[in-house]
Parts: sequence; C-alpha cells; structure tokens
Amino acid sequence: MAISATSSTDSAATLATASGAPSIADTEQRFLKLLTTQLNNQDPTNPLDNAQLTSQLAQMSTVSGIEKLNAAFQSLVTQSSSTQVLQSASMIGHGVLVSGSKLALSNSAPAAFGIDLQGAAQSVKVTINDAAGNPVRTYDLGALPQGVKDMAWDGKSDTGAAVADGAYQISITAKSGDKTVVANPMTYEQVISVGQSASGVSLELGNGGNANLSDVKRIL
Repeated sequence: MAISATSSTDSAATLATASGAPSIADTEQRFLKLLTTQLNNQDPTNPLDNAQLTSQLAQMSTVSGIEKLNAAFQSLVTQSSSTQVLQSASMIGHGVLVSGSKLALSNSAPAAFGIDLQGAAQSVKVTINDAAGNPVRTYDLGALPQGVKDMAWDGKSDTGAAVADGAYQISITAKSGDKTVVANPMTYEQVISVGQSASGVSLELGNGGNANLSDVKRIL
C-alpha cells in the first residue's frame, strides 16, 4: 500500500498546528515515522523520487521552524510584559493624568486637571460644577489645537470667592463651526499599585479605579 506525499506532509502539518501538540520533537518523530512507513510501503514500480522526498523534508523543516519561532516570540512577549510591570512600578506614589470628570477640592489648594481634544476646535469652554450640578467656575479657552491641555482650578468661583472643599465635576463643550468636537475631561489620580492584566499593565488608582498604562497622558 502506498502513502502519498501529500497525505504525509499534511499529517505532519496537522500534528504541528493541532491544539495541545506535545512538542516539536514529538511532531518530528511522528513525521519521520510516517515517512519511514511511506518508504517501506511505496510502490516498487513508482518509487518516491528525490524531489518528493526533499519537498516533504523541507515542509517539515518549515513547520518545525514556525513552531520554534512562535515559542520564542511568546517568550519575548512574556519577558516584555514583566519588564513593563517592573518599569511601571516607579510610578507608584505619583499622579497620572487619566480620563475622568471628578475633581476634588481640598484645603482650597489648586486642583489640577486636563482636557483631551480629539480634534482642533474653534471654541472650547470648560465648566466646573458642584455636586448639585450648579456651575461654579467657567473657562472660555477660545480656539485650541488637537491634543491634551493641562489646566488648574484655583478653587474660586467666577466672582472670585473661595468655594467649599468637596467633590466637583468637569464638563467641556468644544466646537468647530457647527460641529461638536469630542473633548474628554481628565484628572490626576495617584498610583497605588501596578499589575499585569489581559490588556497589559494595569494601574490601581487612589480613587478606587483602574487605568491601563496606555491611558496615561501625563505623569507628575
């Protein structure tokens, strides 16, 4: 009984790519066993020629090389993730600028925050509202380019009077002509700890929330 060259190489590729394959060495051994069986049972009147044999060996070498490359790449990704976590540990105790509309005023000290414009705007207005939603302070920033802009609220109302400590909210209106420009409020939060998550390095923040390292726009 003859075993075709195609079935032999297909079997080797299937073994190499199947989920839960034991190892590259096992795949190679099974391939060699199939090849030996093929040679032992080939049709004497139509033996496997050198070109076919060379082709099968080359395909097996390619499959083996891909598996080794995948294993090396996975190892590199794991090492890179661990390195990122270690490097990010230096951020613990620092403030980071991340998406958020809550602004806390304490001891009447200036409260830093930011706005992230997703496009250039001809008119940008920022409003600080109290817990009841009443406007306390407004900023008319005029035209701004796309990007992140740092700001700081001095804890005073539009009349210049100091307001009470507590929780406030940031709202932003940005327009370019008649079109609304997406503008995200951002606040500084202290990093409590860092860890690894499915989406990369995760930061635990002082407000009880979490943020991905890629979400950080500024570091204090």
